Amino acid sequence: MSKTYWQEIMDRLDTKVTRMVEQIGRKCPHFAGADGKFDDIGSDWWTTGFWPGLLWIMHDMTGKDLYKEAAWHWDGKLEEWFVKPTVELHHDVGFQFLPTAVIKNTLTGDEDGLRRGLEAANFLAARYNPVGKFIRAWNEDKYGWVIIDCMLNISLLFWASKVSGDPRYKHIAVSHAETAMKYGVNEDGSTKHILSFDAETGEYIENFGGQGYSAVSCWSRGAAWGLYGFINTYRHTGDERFLDTAKRIAHYFIAALPEDQVPYWDFRLEDDKRMFRDSSAASIAASGLLELAEVVPPGEKSLYANAAERILRSLTENYATWNQPEHEAILLHGTGSGTSFIDVSLIYGDYYYVEAVSKLNGWKHRIF
Repeated sequence: MSKTYWQEIMDRLDTKVTRMVEQIGRKCPHFAGADGKFDDIGSDWWTTGFWPGLLWIMHDMTGKDLYKEAAWHWDGKLEEWFVKPTVELHHDVGFQFLPTAVIKNTLTGDEDGLRRGLEAANFLAARYNPVGKFIRAWNEDKYGWVIIDCMLNISLLFWASKVSGDPRYKHIAVSHAETAMKYGVNEDGSTKHILSFDAETGEYIENFGGQGYSAVSCWSRGAAWGLYGFINTYRHTGDERFLDTAKRIAHYFIAALPEDQVPYWDFRLEDDKRMFRDSSAASIAASGLLELAEVVPPGEKSLYANAAERILRSLTENYATWNQPEHEAILLHGTGSGTSFIDVSLIYGDYYYVEAVSKLNGWKHRIF
């Protein structure tokens, strides 16, 4: 029997990622520029869970020990930052420990992975502001700042409730999601990046453009975080409000895509010279759309599943580095914001691309 298109792409990923293991070595990859070489960012940086997470998925899909051996040490490396001075460890512990400690425990039963995942969940829960009903995003003087990205980080809390039997983690996650839904998602399904609250009273103050074009625009990766995060919150709670919110964001995202199905870094750019694509927003959204297709009635599934496949086919055929064996990343043309990491490869874009392709090949070990 001949292989399907996505089975063939999985085979190509196996070849590509095997090469990446050798090329990347012990680096903490974040972005790769025009030379195709990943940087080596500090291991406390928010993106450092995505490379080992990619490796764990590849191990789960192929059974190859090469990937498991390259991924194994990462949760221990990240745990060190709980006792070392850093301002970089914050709400993004979800992005760091879900694709390392949590999936390690899920796939292997490793007790250290379980312990470290719960340690990270405790750290995240401790950032909850009970007056404002939100999880604080960043450190230093940003006491009342909340960002849309946290909608995926709270998956760590849902997991912690499940494995510990303690509902408090879930209560915090749901409370935060309600706040993000109320203040961070517009009626048309567009999203805001940064919300500002009075940390003392909990009163909502305003929103900022953050990594988006402006306070009234819609940063495409933020919309992707929101889409995926709200559908996950629905999956963990069964609360239809979160499903409706995820659908609203999904409809906005799909309708706003350009012809090649890969968004610009903001959906509401003015006519200027910063028309940069963001392949990472595309891969995150595609993986989220596949989750959405799993939970809606049969008559709605094709709307979201087909949109996800259109995005992934464009990434596969127009944005991937299959013919550049010396390139250390999978996807080209990612953008962090309009002022930083422009037209580069981003490790989280690669992670969600592998995650989405794996879902199309039957992968079931969800960690977000």
